[in-house]
Parts: sequence; C-alpha cells; structure tokens
Amino acid sequence: MTTTVHAPPELATSTDDRRVVRKRLGPGKRIPFAFWIGPALFLAVWAAGSATGVISPAILTAPWDVAIAFQDQWVNHDLLGNILSSLQRAVIGLALGVITGAVLAVISGLSRIGESLIDGPIQIKRSVPTLALIPLFIAWFGIGQEMKIVTIALITLVPIYVHTHNGLRSIDGKYAELAETIGIGRGEFIRHIVLPGALPGFLLGMRFAVTSSMLGLVVVEQYNAVAGIGHMITLAEQYGQTDVIVVGLVIYGVFGYCADSAVRLTGRKVLAWRRTLED
Repeated sequence: MTTTVHAPPELATSTDDRRVVRKRLGPGKRIPFAFWIGPALFLAVWAAGSATGVISPAILTAPWDVAIAFQDQWVNHDLLGNILSSLQRAVIGLALGVITGAVLAVISGLSRIGESLIDGPIQIKRSVPTLALIPLFIAWFGIGQEMKIVTIALITLVPIYVHTHNGLRSIDGKYAELAETIGIGRGEFIRHIVLPGALPGFLLGMRFAVTSSMLGLVVVEQYNAVAGIGHMITLAEQYGQTDVIVVGLVIYGVFGYCADSAVRLTGRKVLAWRRTLED
C-alpha cells in the first residue's frame, strides 16, 4: 500500500501563482535553438548583401568566397594545425586565469585579511588594460609561448575574481546566522552554502572570461607567432588576402560564441535549483 503526500493547498496555490506570473510578465516561452537564430540571421543578411552588391567585396568578402578560402587553407595551408595551436594557447591561458582568479576570490571573499592583501592589487589591475602590459611581458618572457599564455591568463583572471568575489559577498547574512544556530561548522558552511551561493557569480565571470580570452588571443598572436589563426591573418594581410583574413575572424568568432554558449548551458544545468525568469 502506498501513500501519496500532497502539498498544502496554500503552498501549491502560491507555487502556481508564481509560475503564472513568470509566464505572463517574463520573457516568454523558450525558443528552440535560440542561440543560433541571431548568427543565422546575420549570415543571411551578409549573403543577401553580397549577392545584391549592397556589400562590396572590397568592404567584406562574400560568405561563399570565405568558404572557398577556408577549404583552400584547410587543404593546402594546415588550417587545422593553426586552429589547434590557437586553441592550445586559449585553453591553457583561460585555465590558469580561471583557477587563479577563483582561488584569489575565495581567499579574499572569506577573509578580511585576505581581502586587505588581494583586493587592492586586483582593483588596481582592473584600471590598467592588460594589453598595455604586453611590452613589459615581452621584456620579461620574450615573444614566445609564455608571453602569450600569461597575457591571456591575466586578462581572464580579473572577471573571474570580480564576479566570484561579488557573489561571495552578496550571500545573505541570514544563512550564516542559521548555520550558527543549528551548529554547522565553518567547513560545511563554506561547502554547502557559500560556494553554491557564489556559483552564479562565478559562471557570469566565466562568460566574460571566455570572451576576454578570445580578445587576448587575437592580440598576442600578432606577436611573432609561427602558428595559429593570428599567424595566418598576419600572412594574409601581407599578401592582401582579405578572404583569408575574414576566415580567421570567423574562426575567432565561432570559438568565442561556442565557448559562451557552453558556459550558459552549463549554468542552466548546475543552477537548475534556482527559479528565475528564464525558466
């Protein structure tokens, strides 16, 4: 024999009311494949403009010419090797920046002493563009792989730190009072309340970080790179191959868009316990 437990009528009514309000005042029903509608529309406008002559080839190469240039680079110029080289720089730099930024944010967010030692230098760094430090990094690390990875790591560190730190400090103090009342230790409080509470801020920082890593990659690959998408663009610029330049820009854009989409989908999965207007 099984027993069915029903929610109290007032609770069920309250939940139903909240769902109705979200549907009526929120952004509306989720659209399938919404991530790709904007890029597909942009591609359609680009193709239509090129076909009708509104967009001159001197201004922007037609998408079909870009596709031909992509095939040529893939078959005859090791485009795959350039893509893998760029991805390696971006992934290593992003990983270092994310780990370092998250660790510093936790230390600073959970300790007044840590905040006094860490937060000030990070805020000063925010006012100094990382790309302006490249000449200094070249003097320290040379123009090899180390300079490129360090630049990308430093660019991605700041948004991770800022948003994670803000997420930690924005947790309602009532949770600490409740944890103290029921006797939860500091370790459990951090694991079960503080870190999950800071997760939305961390994921927001990740979205900024992956975009920043692409920005850093575009710039650092202009400095003596012997492989990578930036190296391909530099050679194309020397020979006036605008179609190849657009190929490189499209690849950078695809990298960034796919990474951002992955972070958003991950956030939707791991933050499924939150009820927001997006749901």
